[in-house]
Amino acid sequence: RPVVLLGGGTTRIGDPSGKDKTRKILKPLEIKKNIKNIKKVFLKILSTSEKRLKPIFVDNADWLTKLNYINFLREVGSHFTINKMLTFDSVKLRLEREQSLSYMEFNYMILQAYDFYKLFKNKSCILQIGGSDQWGNIVGGVDLIRRMLKKESFGLTSPLITLASGAKMGKTEKGAIWLNEDLLSPYDYWQFWRNTDDRDVKKFLNFFTELGIEEIEKLHNSTKNINDLKIILANEATSILHGKEASKKAERIAEETFKEKKLSQDLPEIKINANELEKGIEFLNFLAKNKIVSSKSEARRIIANNGFKVNDTLIENNMKNLDKNHFKNKICKISLGKKKHYIVKIN
Repeated sequence: RPVVLLGGGTTRIGDPSGKDKTRKILKPLEIKKNIKNIKKVFLKILSTSEKRLKPIFVDNADWLTKLNYINFLREVGSHFTINKMLTFDSVKLRLEREQSLSYMEFNYMILQAYDFYKLFKNKSCILQIGGSDQWGNIVGGVDLIRRMLKKESFGLTSPLITLASGAKMGKTEKGAIWLNEDLLSPYDYWQFWRNTDDRDVKKFLNFFTELGIEEIEKLHNSTKNINDLKIILANEATSILHGKEASKKAERIAEETFKEKKLSQDLPEIKINANELEKGIEFLNFLAKNKIVSSKSEARRIIANNGFKVNDTLIENNMKNLDKNHFKNKICKISLGKKKHYIVKIN
């Protein structure tokens, strides 16, 4: 039965593991909102139908925010030596690079170890699972449980996923994708997997789908067109997160848009008011505001590299406004590269 640990407490500090600078410190309201959204994703993926296997959600803010600092140092801090803490990669690498590591971050591993101790004691949690960058933190918890409770617990880590390019695939990395539907539509999520590097397709079929190993081997050996495998990957991965209907719809939109060259009515939609078009809408502002790009400067860079089209016409650097001349039957299509398309509709 999974115990899902939500880091409402530790997020206030930030894990230094794998980072060369201090993580952004979030405000309490942001943390609460993030926890609520993370829980939503887990509820989509973990089974909740069987009472015996239903996930237990816990937030470490429940105990970390109520700690008495002096008592914590006496009861928990006394079991950690600076000598050993300095050997953990999360600390050692930062110091070797002569990069700043605050005392606040240095405490993180003690707090994560204490989390494992609390879960072991209160929820009978005997195994903590994490990425390989969490090995030191998990071992710290195993050691703390042994010292304080004289009992055995266990840790399991998996290698961090890297792309064929060598880049790390992580939640805070550049280009990471959102699991929340309001931040990334099921269609865009489907497209992310459809655009997987050829070299990563087989690996991702194993990692991110529920297809069996033998089935994947058979598909890989019998499918001559790598794009067919990418569609299988996109369909399977999207089905797990957003359901089969959303996955089928995304595939249909892609087929209509790319193969049949239609303007699919199911493409991601942006609505605007007719009066906004009277004076024209500044194009760069429009792109950033509607999260087609992250900023106006990114939009400028993409336009300079011939990356934007309006109604399949390439946008030049002198494009200033989106106006009523761009709309036919109250509809306009904006394309970012070959894969991302949006319908802009007048209300």
